Amino acid sequence: MGKFKNSRLFQKITAWMPGLSTLLSYKREYLSFDIKAGLSVAAVSLPVSIAYAELTGVGAIAGLYSTILPLIVYALMGSSRQLIVGPDTATCAVVAAVVLPLAANDPILRWQLVVLLTIMIGIWCIIAGKLHLGALADLLSQPILIGLLNGISITIMVDQLAKTLGFSYDYSYLIERVVYLPFKIPQIHIGTALVSFITLCILVALKRLKPRYPAPLFAVIILTFFSWLIDFEQYNIHIIGQVSSDFIPAESWLNFDKGLMRDLVVPSLNIAIICFVSMMITVRSFASKNNYETNADVEFKALGMANIAAGLSQGFVVSGTSSRTAVNDANGGKTQLVSIIAAILIGLVVLFFLAPLQYIPTSVLGVILIYSSLSLINFQTIWRFFKFDRDAFYLSVSTLVAVLIIGIIPGMALAVLLGLFLFLRRVFRPKDQLLGIDASGRIHSLSQDVQPIKNTLIYRFNSPLTYFNIAYFKRRIVSYIDEADEPINYVIVDAIPCFTYKDVSVLSGIEELVKSLKARDVVLILSGRRKTLKNWFKQMNIKLDQEFIEFAYDLYFAVRLVQSKEHMENKEDDIVN
Repeated sequence: MGKFKNSRLFQKITAWMPGLSTLLSYKREYLSFDIKAGLSVAAVSLPVSIAYAELTGVGAIAGLYSTILPLIVYALMGSSRQLIVGPDTATCAVVAAVVLPLAANDPILRWQLVVLLTIMIGIWCIIAGKLHLGALADLLSQPILIGLLNGISITIMVDQLAKTLGFSYDYSYLIERVVYLPFKIPQIHIGTALVSFITLCILVALKRLKPRYPAPLFAVIILTFFSWLIDFEQYNIHIIGQVSSDFIPAESWLNFDKGLMRDLVVPSLNIAIICFVSMMITVRSFASKNNYETNADVEFKALGMANIAAGLSQGFVVSGTSSRTAVNDANGGKTQLVSIIAAILIGLVVLFFLAPLQYIPTSVLGVILIYSSLSLINFQTIWRFFKFDRDAFYLSVSTLVAVLIIGIIPGMALAVLLGLFLFLRRVFRPKDQLLGIDASGRIHSLSQDVQPIKNTLIYRFNSPLTYFNIAYFKRRIVSYIDEADEPINYVIVDAIPCFTYKDVSVLSGIEELVKSLKARDVVLILSGRRKTLKNWFKQMNIKLDQEFIEFAYDLYFAVRLVQSKEHMENKEDDIVN
């Protein structure tokens, strides 16, 4: 075994499956912690997985299938020791928004679409991991993500409110539902509302008195027992009904409309990004807390394989779940063995204890979803954006409003588009600064304590120069020169932040700028990237007037260069006089 662990084959296997490496070098003292955490994770996962199946629009068994193989696959392939994968509130709501309009009222077609969407998401994630696109974790900025999660949470809460109170909505859009909600009060079913109230009391009481207990499991067990004992159906309190362990009928795939797969391509890409971004937030948080490193590209591939496993086992989309990961961490889980233990326990339920699940009241699942969604509501962060970053505030609120008004999928697309426009605006018209020198000789932005150098402009452009902002860059420099209170002889440009890659439009623009400065008898000094910039101009065969452009190693070198030139000119003036 020792020779095999040192072999190249083993290194390749563990590079693809880092979790396997941890399990092969498992420490026995971790076992008691992992068993306890595994039991707790399974206890929490069982009821919420069934609830998320209801939210997604498929049978309860699909929720259980989504928490068995994916847990095992991630345990082997993931780099996080604490992360628990499974159905997630936000992603399930988005999946429902995609699939329900396409499937209409056909439950088999709905399940097929969910399975195919899940597999597509997995394929996108694997491709992204192969292409080392782990940086996509930063694509959905925090303002967008906060607005999106708030919007999804409110949407889920309004949607599940009907289930918890025993009535149905007449409209599919949230705004209409909220407007006409007061007219639904006479239709509230007292028995259903009472069951929901008791469920909420159990959840709140256990959260306060025994926060480590799996409150959703206790709520489901207690109300399911009374449902079986009293027969809730005779009082028109809906239960989930017979839970079958069957898969999608094989013959139904023969009649499946392959054209519907085209409608899943773009949504699957969007959901893949949402799953990965939300997962990485959890992964990084718990890795930092427990002092170890994770790999974003490995996580992308692990998420992809977990979703493919979910799809092939007739489940639906899984992502990193912050609540179940927190349960794992709080119960002392040390390794990925926690996921395997939880998966085995849920598998045993599927094999031997499906019959009791039929008595679970649907209103109980609705309350669990509402209670879970409350944890995603985060208006404090939006308020903090308002105080410290107005652009982030407007972006977050726009995302929230878009999700509430036009729906989750179009709202999410609009949010990403707004974020992209905000980024482009900052690149097109970035902030710039004039710099000066303080009393100790250090270069800073101009202020009372930082004064400009005589006859010299030190300029910083806070964005990479490219073809769509080079004209703005030139205009800003020329306007600063023309508006200066005293004649400007030198312009020092900090080249480090703005010259990041070779762009012929930018280099040609610098040639034009030198000509404009020559007409004003001003010398341009590019400070930083001296050798690189010279090579770029040479490669592009751009010949600059050497009398009006200089290349310096850095800003301090450029300042000394200007001061020496000014000193020499003053000497020459003294000799002439």
